[in-house]
Amino acid sequence: MARPEGRPVASGTMDNQGGITVQRALELPGLRSGLPEVVAGADRLQRTVRWVHAGEVPNIASLLKGGELLLTTGLGLGTRPAEQRAFVRQLAERGIAALVVELGPRFARLPAAIVEAARSAGLPLVQLHREVPFVTVTEEIHTEIVNHHYALLRRAEEVHRQCTRALLGGGGVPQVLHILSGFTGNPVFLEAPEGRLLYAAESGEAGASPADPLQVWEGLRGQRDARESGPPAGAVLVDVPGGGPDGASVRARLVLLAVSGPLSPVHRMAAERAAAILAVVLMQARQEEELAAHGRGDFLTDLAEGRIGPEDAPGQARVLGFKPGDGPILPVVMRLAPAHAPSGGWALLARAVAEELSSVGAPVLVGVRPVEGRVPLLVALRSEAERAAVADRVAAALRAGAERAGLAGPAAEGAWGRGGAHPPVVVVGVAGGWAAASAGLRHAAETATAAGGLADRPWYDARRLDIDLLLWRLRDHPDLAAFVERAIGPLRAHDAVSRPALLPTLECYLAHAGRKAETARELHLNRQTLYNRLARIGELLGTDLDDPEAVLSLSLALRARRHTPGASAG
Repeated sequence: MARPEGRPVASGTMDNQGGITVQRALELPGLRSGLPEVVAGADRLQRTVRWVHAGEVPNIASLLKGGELLLTTGLGLGTRPAEQRAFVRQLAERGIAALVVELGPRFARLPAAIVEAARSAGLPLVQLHREVPFVTVTEEIHTEIVNHHYALLRRAEEVHRQCTRALLGGGGVPQVLHILSGFTGNPVFLEAPEGRLLYAAESGEAGASPADPLQVWEGLRGQRDARESGPPAGAVLVDVPGGGPDGASVRARLVLLAVSGPLSPVHRMAAERAAAILAVVLMQARQEEELAAHGRGDFLTDLAEGRIGPEDAPGQARVLGFKPGDGPILPVVMRLAPAHAPSGGWALLARAVAEELSSVGAPVLVGVRPVEGRVPLLVALRSEAERAAVADRVAAALRAGAERAGLAGPAAEGAWGRGGAHPPVVVVGVAGGWAAASAGLRHAAETATAAGGLADRPWYDARRLDIDLLLWRLRDHPDLAAFVERAIGPLRAHDAVSRPALLPTLECYLAHAGRKAETARELHLNRQTLYNRLARIGELLGTDLDDPEAVLSLSLALRARRHTPGASAG
């Protein structure tokens, strides 16, 4: 039979993506006995065949999922050219691997409409010049696919065994990544869920990696920043499960980049098995890390509560690795907003904070207290004179650690509060010996709770928040709410229904100690407008804003209202 438009089937085996190809399927005895002729899509024969399907119904495209090699005698292709073109177009849109039509009673040769439609859609189209048993073809190709997948699984399992042996021999995450990188011949990276690089490994084979893995990573980050979506072409991303209660949390992510060669499905299989091993390694490491952080937090809490005396504290602190020397000890407490305290990420927070604090330049003992949502710590100073400078560095490190742990956006960009996140409160106590450290930790912890809702600052001095602490301790006493209502109730009632609101004006005025010029500048008001507002405030409250007693009462009421039921920080 003449084949003017045909092309002989070339030799080929598996595609470089690790699956049986259309070309390989045509070389198997079943289809080869039908004298296959490729009449369209000859340049697409490296497509992967996921499965084989045989059918004769017109709407068969709706029954397919994509990747199938479809066998048919053409009964469902329709009789009119428009029907035939639509049939082929629907198959191409479904994403099948190839269409194989057996010539016979229905078609002596494939109509031009079918061939042209396949060429336009880029769909491999094959006609069989001899009758073949479709069941034999199906069994043969399916057996080839299953055998190939089994071979892939065996190769992936060998990587799993190598990784397991490495761990049993005392290895860790770097060894697992190195094994995986050697198997793929490409660099492998482990990143945190937010994209921060944790580990990198290259294959170690000569010429396998053209650049240092860190340089490759920087290039990857640049591509991601430019695109803002999706991994690079050819990359493999596999989540390392975090073992959360719903099984959906992600602890880290494996990234395989096709730098020295393409990545195939077997590489993904191996990465998935390596990810399961890494999940166990990271879980164990974080459990140990979290237990240690909890232990340090328990020591600091026992010290604050007086369960450990100043005479016993130095010895226990040395066991925990804290050797302050002869200088004063600075107590510090960071408190997280309840809505943003990590439900299961205290180990991540502790590690991030500890890493940030390593740049402070002073010995630090840091722990976590998940129940209270606090991070207490002690910092060794050389002298009292450096208290403020060290407090600046410690507060910056604490907040940076909270950001790295995913508890808020970068403070430098003003993300605190703008996206609904509340900044952590950092309170610095009084420096001194171990007895002072005990009282200072307790005072700072209480003050950190009382400081919630204050204007955001890098850190608060516990000594300057004693009034707020006293009012916070009275928060449940009905007399405090009654006092607030008597002092500023009329203003609150006014602001609920009228504009402009007068409470902010009063707050600003008191914050500037009654200096009207500074108050007007901050509120962007002219003098007369400010005078009118102050007069209205005095009228509503029935008080004289120049009276020191009245000013003291109003200042206390404004502070106390944060702790009364239904209060707002304004």
